[in-house]
Order: sequence, then structure tokens, then C-alpha cells
Amino acid sequence: QSEREAYEFIVDFLEQEQEQLDKLKFLRAVSMLSGAVHAQADGTMDDFVPKAVLAKKIEAFILEEPLEVLVGPLRQQAMLCIVALRFLRWGAREPPSLLHCTSPTRQTIQALDDMVQALMMENAGPSMVMLQSFLEIILPWLVESEKVHEQTRALGTISRMLRSICSFPELSHVAEFSMSGKLMGTLGLFCMNSNYEISMGASEALHYLFKVLVLHRITVPPPIRLPLGLGGSFQKYLTPEERADVLVVSMGALTSTSRHDAQAASEMLRMILKFSLPEIGKVPEIVTFIYLHINSITEATAQETVKKILHLLARTYTDEVILTLFKIDDQSQRGARKPWEILASFPKGYEVIMEYLLQRLSPQPESRGDGDAGPALRPLQATRAIHELLLEPSRKMEMQAFYSPLFMALLFQISTLLVEGAAEAFQDQQHVTEWVDPISSTVEALKALMRSTGYSDLVSYIQKLRGWELLTSPERHHEGVALLARAMVVKNCWHNRPIFSLVVRMLQELEHENHLTALVFLTELLWSPDMAAIVDEVTLRMLASWFQCKEPAVVKLLLRAVEILAMHGNMVTWNGAEGAGCPLSSPFPLRALQPYVLNCCYSEDSGIVAETFKMLKCLVEQLTWEHSSAFLIQLAFTLGPFLEEESELLRLMAFESYGALLAKVSRRVLVFPLRHQVFNLLILLVLHLEDVNVSVAQVRPDVQPQLRWGGALLSLQIARPALCHTATVLRWSKLKVIFAEKDTWTILRALLKKEASKALWFLKQSVTLFRSPQAPIRQAAVWFAGQILQTLSDAEAREVEEAFTALRDMQEDPDPAVSCLAVQTFYVLEAKEKRPVASSTSCFCIRRP
Repeated sequence: QSEREAYEFIVDFLEQEQEQLDKLKFLRAVSMLSGAVHAQADGTMDDFVPKAVLAKKIEAFILEEPLEVLVGPLRQQAMLCIVALRFLRWGAREPPSLLHCTSPTRQTIQALDDMVQALMMENAGPSMVMLQSFLEIILPWLVESEKVHEQTRALGTISRMLRSICSFPELSHVAEFSMSGKLMGTLGLFCMNSNYEISMGASEALHYLFKVLVLHRITVPPPIRLPLGLGGSFQKYLTPEERADVLVVSMGALTSTSRHDAQAASEMLRMILKFSLPEIGKVPEIVTFIYLHINSITEATAQETVKKILHLLARTYTDEVILTLFKIDDQSQRGARKPWEILASFPKGYEVIMEYLLQRLSPQPESRGDGDAGPALRPLQATRAIHELLLEPSRKMEMQAFYSPLFMALLFQISTLLVEGAAEAFQDQQHVTEWVDPISSTVEALKALMRSTGYSDLVSYIQKLRGWELLTSPERHHEGVALLARAMVVKNCWHNRPIFSLVVRMLQELEHENHLTALVFLTELLWSPDMAAIVDEVTLRMLASWFQCKEPAVVKLLLRAVEILAMHGNMVTWNGAEGAGCPLSSPFPLRALQPYVLNCCYSEDSGIVAETFKMLKCLVEQLTWEHSSAFLIQLAFTLGPFLEEESELLRLMAFESYGALLAKVSRRVLVFPLRHQVFNLLILLVLHLEDVNVSVAQVRPDVQPQLRWGGALLSLQIARPALCHTATVLRWSKLKVIFAEKDTWTILRALLKKEASKALWFLKQSVTLFRSPQAPIRQAAVWFAGQILQTLSDAEAREVEEAFTALRDMQEDPDPAVSCLAVQTFYVLEAKEKRPVASSTSCFCIRRP
């Protein structure tokens, strides 16, 4: 019934023209009727419709199809009809048509085909290795010949070989057949040949190639449904290497002098690239072809197609593409810029490539996660690729998004090279050419980055300050980093803020490899008022965490950062304090860092302690009592023990800080516990007028500088001004005059007379100073303790037995002057109390005026 319906439809269709769908239905009906006729022993098409009429109709269909549609559904069905009709016998009235050759020729061709098929047989089926051997012989006749009849015969032979193996369920050596890509590309191009016979022969051969691939290739279905055609087969049935062959063959045609061939190749590539690009092999071969032939492709559409191919390959196979370009550049030494220009010509692709290269700047990059086992870019190679791309001026807008991370990555790479050495840092580097100096090439890439973003003046300014020279110096590298950051502050660069935020995020990782470089850069950026203003809780938390680092250089940088913030007044005006519930008396930035800063005073590293006191002095000078009273009070208690520090430098700095702090204290704020601490350090201040360091000790205004107790020339008075400030806040106007002009002994007598009620407190302070490392201070403490003990009542004297014990122990002091004074004092006290002297002691002390 179906065959009868097919016949009736054919007859009706031939009588009147129909639509496209009717044409397809007609072709399917012809195939069905041909199959029915072929099944009959003596059947011919004459019994139904003459084959010549059908052939002419099918030929008209094919000619009506546009040339750019290589494998449309109508053309495919027409080819199937031609194949079906060729197996039918001639009718009595039919002349040879496009479907058949003359009988003798046909017999010869059939005999040759049988011979070729016999040669291809191996065991039960054809050998694909043998097929490949035949194709390697035949394809040059097709590609290199300019004679139509030779090309037609070559296509016919290929078509018949492929058709002959389609009927076998199994083929041998399928995996070793590697010409599918080259054959598909070649046949696809000839399908669009201007000669009709060549085009038809190529279409038929391509049809059978598709059939072989469909029947004998095991594939994974693609994520989208693809039509069985050139694009679909390219995606679904070819291996990555075969896909590369298709691309190379197609691009080879783009270099043809024939405009038609170039347009045909361009159209075929467009069809292939219409779908997402699958996995491609032989990437270096494709890139090399593009590199060597890009300038010979002149047709506009063809150029755009090649650019798109290189762009897609670079996005997916960045490592292989860039390494291949480097290799060719180094071998040819001609410096062709065209491939780099192409890579920079696609905005989105440029961003993807730059982002990938940025990841590769890490000395130990992570895998791309796609199972790729090919060569991977090393940091120095990524730097070179970035430099090449930055030399292209077309992508300045896209660079804005990458400037900050790329800037810091290149800076970190310079640090890594200088710290570890180029050989150690890149010991596994491949394809590093002789012209590349790791450090200078990275610096040049950094300069190119800055110029590409509009900072040419900044580059010149840094050059004028010899910043680039410092940056590449192993001994002064971090000076160069600091200069670079300061230059950016001076020039008020727009990218300061995003770079600052990026560095803060980086330093949240306490194991960051280049943390020292990052901290140097961050600290110098804080000189910008804009950067200081954006310091938030996250930044402070990060700084606090780094205070726990054991590296002295890191801690010193952190102290420097706190000092800079204080100089900006940032400790006072930070706009996040209220939101954090911070009282006005303790601004949040200082409150958050206060424990860490003060803890540095107790560091085992003397350099850190010195840096801390230096910073504290600056901090005290910058802060106001109104906004920082809590910190200043805490500091007053912290400084107390350091006023007796053995190190003259640290003791001097402690006195400087304490003196600056007292200068800020007024009577109004002198309440507990600060008032107690001021009184508790009063005797210490007086006795340090006898300090061996004359920068700490006293001097009368009318006395010229001189050597005292082996100290240096007086350069600065610390203790006496501090005493005067103390008298001021305590409103001791008369004592203030004495503090300013008199010697230690006069001051102590006047103090004891004026504040007799505090005698026991003064005695306790004096006894504490018996342990002073300085003999002059111990001597003055013993003298003042003796004076106090002589003024006490009997009841008070019984309460200070510990003081008597301590005074007795001072008779064994290693300094003769101190021990003799202690013995004399003890004799005086015993005589006053009419106690017998335990033993006779001779004392020859130098009496002081």
C-alpha cells in the first residue's frame, strides 16, 4: 500500500510544482519505489516512471539549492535517491543519464572497484589502514590537479571506496584511521566547487564518509542536538586531532588566490564555528599556520574567520597558544605583532586571556581542572605574554578591571625573583629565551601596564627618583617598593583605592608569600588622606592579626602604619567609631590596636622596642586628651618601668614619651588613676636628675653643658621639664620654681617639707629605687630615704620596718659611695633612736653639698 501511495504521489508531483516539504516527500517516495523495483527479479523503472525523468527532476532540485548549503536535508535526500536509482536496470527507452556511464567504461570501473575492494579486505571486513593508504595516493590527484576529469575520477574512486565499506558491520583498524578530518575538510571544500560534476562527486563522497563515521564511531552525545552534516559530524564523530585537520585544510584554502575558493573555505569554517568549539588537538600546528599565513589572507571575511579561530583557541588553550607564539617568535626573530593584535582585538576574549594569565603569575599555579596534561605557562612566560598584550593599545578600557590585581602580581613577582633568585624561583621554567632577564622583563611589563592605563607621567616620575633602580636592587628592593607607593600618593592615582582594598584582602591571609612587600606598599599608601579615610574594621582586624607575627620587619611596618594614621588624625575622626559602639574617649582604630602596640614595648627584640617608643612619642604628640584619654592613661602606666631601663636609648625615649604625655595633662583631667600614677613617679623624676645620661638628667639654665657621671654632652633635658609639668598640673607654683632651678637635694628637701603628709609614699618610692641600675640614683634614693626616716614619728617608724631592712641591705651595695652613705644613714638613725651600734664601721664617704 505504501509503495502504491509513493507511486501516486510521484505522478501527481510531476504534473505540478509543489513546496519544499513536498520535494522532500517526493524524494522519499522515489527512494521507496526504487527499493520496490530493485526487489523484483526483472523489474525496471519503466513499469512506473522513466528513470530519465526522475533523474532530471532530481538534478533540478540540486541545482536550485544554494551553494552555501552543503548538506541540507533536501540535498542529502537527493543523493540517497541517486544512489538508489543507480542500482536499477536500464529500461528499453532510457538513454544514459547523469546516473550512469557507458557500459564498457562502467564495466572497467566496476572491475577496478572490485580490485580495490579486494585489496582493502582483511579477514572478514575492510582494513581502514589500507583505505588510508589508497586515500594518500588519490587525494593529491584531487587537490593538486587542475583538470576537471582527473578530479572527477578521484572523487568517484573515493566515493566508491567509502560506499563499499558501508555495507560491512565491522571494520578493522578503525582507531588507526587518521584521515577522517583531512578527508572531511577536503571533500567539504570541493562540495562548493563551481563545477557541477566536481560538486556532486564531492557531495556523494562526503555522504558516504558521514555514513562510515555514524556506523563505526562510538561517540558521546553532545549537549545539544546537532544535524547530521559537516558541523554535526565535526562536533560529534571526529577526534580532536581530526578536527584540527579539518581546520588546517580549510584555512589552507583561505590562502588561495581564487576568490571563490577563499569564500568557500570561509563559509565552511563559519558553519563549523556556528556551534561551540569542541576539544581541538594539534593546537600548535594550527597556531603556527595562522602565524605564518595571516598576512597572506586578504579577503575580509576570511580574515575575520581566522581571527575568530585564533581567539577561540587562545581562550580555551591559552598555554599552548602562547607557548607556540613564543617559540615561533624566538625562532623567526621577526617580531610579528599580528597574532598578539588578534588576541587583543576581542574585548571579552581579551579579558578571559588576561584573567588566566594573571592566575599563572603564581609560582605554583593550580591546574585548570579540565584534565589538560599539556604544557603549562610558567610565571615568567605569563609575564612575557602579558607584556606582549599590553603593547596593543586597543584594550585600554578592558585593562581597568585588571590593573590592580595585575599591578600587585607583577610587583610580587619582582620581590620573589629578588628574594629567591631567578634560578631558584623558576628552576622548572621551559621555553625561557636568552633575551629574557627575569627581573628587568617583569619591571618592563609593570611599566607597560602603567603606561597602558594612562600613567606615563608616573613612570617618568619614578624614573627621575631612581625608583626603578631601587626596585631591582636586592639590598634596597623594599625601598623601591615604598618609593613606588609614595609616588602613587603624590600623583594621586585613581587606582590607589582599589589597590589598597586589594592589598588588605591579600593580607588577611597570614601565610601570604609576599606579605612584607604588601605591608610596605600598604603602609606607604596610608600617607594618602583618602586611603587613611577608608580604613575600616576589616583593615584594623587585619593589622591586629599581623602584630602577632614574629618578624621584626613586619612589626616595625605595623607600628609605622599606626603612626601614619595618627598623623592623619584618623584616630580621632574615623567615621566607623559610633557604629562600633566605641566611646568618644577611645576612638575605635586606636582602641582596636592599643593592646598590640603597647605589647610591643615588651618585645625581646630591642629594635622593635625602640621603634615602639619612637612611635609612641609621635602618637602622644598627635593625640588629644579629649579623644584619647583612655590610651594616654594606659600609656602612663606602661612607661613607668621603662623609666628605669638600663639601655640609655630606651630610657631616654621613655622619658621623652612620658614628658610629652605630662604636657597634655591638665588639672581638670588629673583624677584617679592618673593622679596616683603621677605621684607614684614623682620621686623617680627627681632622682633621674642624677641620671648618667645627661639627655635625661638635670641642668640649670645658667650652667654650660658638661660631662656628668661619665655621660655624653647634654643635648636635651627631659626629667626637669617633666617635673615642671607635674608641678603645673598639681598647682605647686612654689615648688615649680624650685623644680626649674634647684639641684636634686634642694628639690627633695623642699618636696618633703611641702608634702610631709606623703612622706611614707615618698619613702616607698625611694626604697623601690634602691634597685636602680645606676649608682647615682641609688645613692640619692638612700639619702632621701634617710631624710624621710628621720622625720617619722615613732608610730610611723614602726610601720616601715621593711624600709629599715632595705636600707641595711644597701650597706652591701657594690658601689662604695652608696654603701658608705647607707652605713652613715643607718648610724644616724640608730643614734637618734639611741640604739647601740652593732659593729664598728669606718666610713670615708665624700660628703655632698
